[in-house]
Amino acid sequence: MTLLDVADLDAGYGDLQILDSVDMAVDEAEYVTIVGPNGAGKSTVMKAICSIATVMSGTVRFDDVDITEMMESDIIRHGLSYVPQNKNVFGMMTVRENLEIGGYILEDIPEERFEAVYDRFPILEERIDQKVGTMSGGQQQMVAMGQALMLDPKMLLLDEPSAGLAPALVDDMFDKIDEINDDGTAILMVEQNAKEALRRCDRGYVLAQGQNYHEGPGLDLLHDEQVRRDFLGG
Repeated sequence: MTLLDVADLDAGYGDLQILDSVDMAVDEAEYVTIVGPNGAGKSTVMKAICSIATVMSGTVRFDDVDITEMMESDIIRHGLSYVPQNKNVFGMMTVRENLEIGGYILEDIPEERFEAVYDRFPILEERIDQKVGTMSGGQQQMVAMGQALMLDPKMLLLDEPSAGLAPALVDDMFDKIDEINDDGTAILMVEQNAKEALRRCDRGYVLAQGQNYHEGPGLDLLHDEQVRRDFLGG
């Protein structure tokens, strides 16, 4: 069953149009990756879905509800959580306080929600009282993802989750994303490490100049000669 349906989407920032008639869909519990060159509009897709970018025309439906013009706080209530690439944690606050912010729409956050995040990222329980700004880049990314998981979303949008991580940590981050998806959370991800992302995902979309260029199973795109030549460095 289709969980997210993006249809004929034109979007950008103010009067600047970045996306031109983009179509995209994600099924329940599916893992989908968006790849493409810098400036292709990958992050703009994510921001348009969450009402951060300007939607000029087209529709975004999530769980059979039109969220095209819905406020970001209401989108979250429908089960869609977004982890931006930058400024995704509060460095002067502790791990616990950051997770509490992730569950801000709840009057009382069940302790089970914290425990679920700690089960996923044990290091966060060990560092529960540590200021997030003193943690490593990989640990901060875990905090950001933990925030997004506090509401047990149906879908997680991830914008460049491996950006800035040491090479030794990249595989660990991808493994965590695999585990989240294996537990039934749908994933839509923009990722600079396109080869590894396509190797792991169910399906992929290739964007170029703000438009759909290719779409198909991740491994098919990974082994497509034209995709490899034009977007994956051979």
